[in-house]
Amino acid sequence: MKKTILLMGASGDIGSAIAKKLMADGYQLILHYHSNQAPIEALMQSDRHNAIVAAYQVNVADETEVHAFIQAVSISVDGIVFAGGQAYYGLFQDMKPEEMDALLQVHVKSPWLITHHFLPDMIRRQQGSIVFVTSMWGDYGASNEVVYSSVKGAQNIFVKALAKEVAVSNIQVNAVSPGFIDTKMNAHLSAEEAAVFIEEIPENRAGRPEEVANAVSYLLGDESSYIQGEIIHINGGL
Repeated sequence: MKKTILLMGASGDIGSAIAKKLMADGYQLILHYHSNQAPIEALMQSDRHNAIVAAYQVNVADETEVHAFIQAVSISVDGIVFAGGQAYYGLFQDMKPEEMDALLQVHVKSPWLITHHFLPDMIRRQQGSIVFVTSMWGDYGASNEVVYSSVKGAQNIFVKALAKEVAVSNIQVNAVSPGFIDTKMNAHLSAEEAAVFIEEIPENRAGRPEEVANAVSYLLGDESSYIQGEIIHINGGL
């Protein structure tokens, strides 16, 4: 029987790449997106094997919408991938409290609530896998992305702590931590700024969303059954 994966953030560059990879791997998918419907429609049009069983538009910065969403999903899930999110680029001192709250909700509390809802069924069935797409800034911190770095660091610790708690129930919790990946999230950088960043990468190039997707696929598969609580860095050696 095909395993069902809930993919949060399926409309982003990395999320779409993960969706394509998991479809090719034979999974069934429940897709989440915030507002960008075009990539979801493209995924559905490319779905030749009826892999996509549902798609939900949800603003995960709104806790009320999150609660409604998890109640609407009536299918048992075998895995959850948290690939969505939002960033804020600017000085910490210029941030508004509501902007801080939004980042905390999107990256920390909503994933808590979603995991909290689906975890009991995974424990009952003694199987499951949870994978976060975090960020290198959750390890090192970034100037002008202070709160984003903070919430990504919180995701990393959540992964490590929950992994210890649910390992006895045969549930894996891991993360991938991308470095500089060629996505729209880096669109705020000028060509010169991007070039300076790439010069620091030993492989001397930006990563591709597909390379992140390959790692997520591995963590969901049987081959990674003894990997628990790990943050796999995908950064070209940075």
